[in-house]
Order: sequence, then C-alpha cells, then structure tokens
Amino acid sequence: MTDPGVVVQLAVGFPKDYGDPAATEPMDKAWRTGFFKQPVAAAVRLNTLGFAGDGVADSVNHGGPDKAVLCYSAWHYPIWREEFRQIDSLAQRIPLDQFGPGAFGENLTIEGQSEESVCLGDIYEVGTARIQISQPRQPCWKLGRRWRVKQLTALAVSTGRMGWYVRILREGEVSVGQEVRLVERPLADWPIARLNELFYHDRQNVLDAQIMADCHILAEAWRDEFRNQIEKFSS
Repeated sequence: MTDPGVVVQLAVGFPKDYGDPAATEPMDKAWRTGFFKQPVAAAVRLNTLGFAGDGVADSVNHGGPDKAVLCYSAWHYPIWREEFRQIDSLAQRIPLDQFGPGAFGENLTIEGQSEESVCLGDIYEVGTARIQISQPRQPCWKLGRRWRVKQLTALAVSTGRMGWYVRILREGEVSVGQEVRLVERPLADWPIARLNELFYHDRQNVLDAQIMADCHILAEAWRDEFRNQIEKFSS
C-alpha cells in the first residue's frame, strides 16, 4: 500500500450570490456559487451527498453521489504560486498569499496525494468514513471567475492539476489532520493523470476510451463522455 495522505484543510460552504446585476464588466456581474468554502477545524459529518454544511449552486453539473466531495493536492499550490510569479500579468492580479488550500474550491486539501499517485476506484478510509475515487475534476468557468483570471481554467486543464472527486461508501466523521489511508486499489493502471490525458489530449485512443466507457467504477457522466468520444471517432 502507498503512504497515506493527510487532510491539511477541510472546507465547506453553501452557495451565495456575488457580484452586481448592473455591472458591465464581466468579472463583476452577478453570479451564484458555492466556491467560497470556509475551513472547519472540528469534525464534520460526511454523508452520501457530501459534507454537512456544504452545497452546490449548479446541481446539474456539480454534486450528486459521484461528486460528493472534491479533493485537491496540497503539493500543487507552491507550484502554482511559483508559476504565477513568473508571469507578470498573473502575479499582479492573483493575491499569491491567498492562493493556497481551498483556492480550487475543494472540500479536502490533501498532502501526500496527487493526480499521478491516486487511481480511479481507489478506496480510502478517512476518519470513520470510507470513500472511493469516482472521476477526475473538470474545472468550469467558475475557477477563472473566482480569481478573476479567465485563462486559469485552461491552465488547470493543460497542467493536469485539477483534482478529483470521490463517492461515499460509508458515511462517517472527518476532520483536518486525519490520514487518508488506502485500503483497496482495483485499477492500479489508471491513475487520475492517465484519465485526464485520455479525456483531454489522447482523444483518438478508442481502445482506452472503450475500456473507460465500460468501467462501472467510473462515474456515469464520464462514461457517457467516452461513449460520445467513441461515436464521434467512428462516424
């Protein structure tokens, strides 16, 4: 088994309204999001649909059993900050001291894990809960809106530093500082990084796309995406 990860931040929050309906600047217009989550020090109940006190604004594209909790690697934040420092336009617009745990809207910021080291279908115990990796995270426009940098979503996709979602196999209590312990790895050949590569960049790989389309562990929405990819390639 791999070394356990550690929860360095647990954050939750309900959707709220932001911006000004009368604004003309796109970044200032009204929008509703649950992106701005707040760290919690005490134990939080983890239910089938996510943490108590947490919610999503767009229930069509976010949330649900296969996307109950968003996880993100703590390792990525120093890399992001260094990259932003090297791009003047971004260094001037993004408050680097704030770009740390929670900056990607995640519930769990985990030290010791990344898209290269965790696999689709991995089952972990954290606190008294048991979770399973269900799909990669697809960052939407709200990531760029949160930081007022439109290209940030595309940057996340190009680097593969997007995070991953988990489903809840056993409800329980979770708190910051707890280990995320691997108990089962059914798909060791499928790290999240490989799935990202297949989905975003290796789109002519019909063989692997078919494997994922048939994979019952993968979230149904992603299986549909691969089915569509295969259909387009075959037509």
